[in-house]
Amino acid sequence: MPHRTRPMAAVLVFTGLNVVLVSTITPVYDFVCFHPYWERRRERRQQQREAALGKELLADR
Repeated sequence: MPHRTRPMAAVLVFTGLNVVLVSTITPVYDFVCFHPYWERRRERRQQQREAALGKELLADR
């Protein structure tokens, strides 16, 4: 006996899965982009740039 296709069920499952994925995008994005690690990294890189610039200025004297 051949397998019966259920297109309406497939459409509902597909739509439901997309709704769940779309609704979880914002919290995941916020968590990744606004994680404290990035702020610490940004501050550390700024300090390294300032230190390197300070060394260059001292070397020019």
